[in-house]
Amino acid sequence: MTKFANHDAYIAAAPEALQPLLRHLRAKLVQALPGLDELIRYDMPGFGIGNEIVAGYAAFSKQCGLYVSKEAIGEHADEITAAGLKATKTGVTFSPNKPIPDELVAKLAITSRKSLGV
Repeated sequence: MTKFANHDAYIAAAPEALQPLLRHLRAKLVQALPGLDELIRYDMPGFGIGNEIVAGYAAFSKQCGLYVSKEAIGEHADEITAAGLKATKTGVTFSPNKPIPDELVAKLAITSRKSLGV
């Protein structure tokens, strides 16, 4: 398994078609989560403090995922569905053809931060 030194290295190693989506998502998370550190945990980029991860993201072969607290997913489940996206207990998957809306990224990140008390 590849170990990544930072978010830039992770994005550079992702499938080329997903890199612009990941750069955009990273920028939106930076805006939504001021004061949090960029971290690599579980070989994925994320934002948090110490060992507490507030939001993370990942690239797969054809889609990306945004990972937040289960409380954030629950609180915004209707918006996730309305955007035509799929969610698990702690994540939302999206693709270049169906990206996650910027407003939803911000809401999920902020709610995750509040629910974790960070």
